[in-house]
This record gives sequence, structure tokens and C-alpha cells, in this order.
Amino acid sequence: MRSLSVSIEELGKLAGEFAARLTPKEKGATIVTLSGSLGAGKTAFAKALAREFGIEEDVTSPTFVIEKIYVPAKGAFSRFIHIDAYRLNGEHDLDVLGWKELIQESGNLIILEWPEKVEGAIPADALNVKLEFVDEHTRKIIW
Repeated sequence: MRSLSVSIEELGKLAGEFAARLTPKEKGATIVTLSGSLGAGKTAFAKALAREFGIEEDVTSPTFVIEKIYVPAKGAFSRFIHIDAYRLNGEHDLDVLGWKELIQESGNLIILEWPEKVEGAIPADALNVKLEFVDEHTRKIIW
């Protein structure tokens, strides 16, 4: 486990280091969960990860649409799937997104915000990142 306190600007650099370690698994999607309170930096971290995979679209929080799918311009993943579970009422709500199929595809990188809302649906091998608000300029990140 790694724990660091970083500035908002450094969060992007740290996401780059994290992204460099991500590679598709032989079986199943690579899942990264992002937990933390509102304003802790979950979406900022997801945006920074997307940039590392060459995604030039404006990556915003999918709070209202729940899921956004991007095609990475670089790296070994075929899809970058960003899910915000904040408005979900349990793991069964992931069914309409095709969750069971999404997690079977080894080319998928799934970034899931608010994992505690759908805890039972997350495979045990998911990578967990926790972000904590320290002050307006600093976040603590634990993975």
C-alpha cells in the first residue's frame, strides 16, 4: 500500500505513474475503484488517467449518465470505461450497463467512482484507490 499527500497538480503526475503500471489481464477487465468524499479528487484522478491513455475528449464525471466509454489512443486497453456509481442503489443497478459483460473483456479498463454503492459487484482483484480531502490544494491518495 502506498500513501501520499499531493497537490492537485501533482495528482496528475501520480496518475501517470499509476497508469504506467496498468496492463490488461489475461482474463477479465482491469478494474480501478476510486473512493473518497465529494471533492476528494476522484474525477480529477480519472481525467488524469484518461490523458495518460491518449484520450483527448473532455472527461467529465458521469454522475448523471452513470457511464462513459472512451477509446484510448495509446496503451494496451481497447476501452476506457468511466462509471460513477453515486446515484446507484446497489449492484443490481449495474446490470443495465452490461456490467457482467464489461468485466469479462480483458481489453477493458474500468474506472469506478463510489465503489461502496455497488460493493458486491466488484471482483476481488480490483485495484483500490482512496482519495482524501486535506485542504483546498492538497489531497491524500492511498493505493
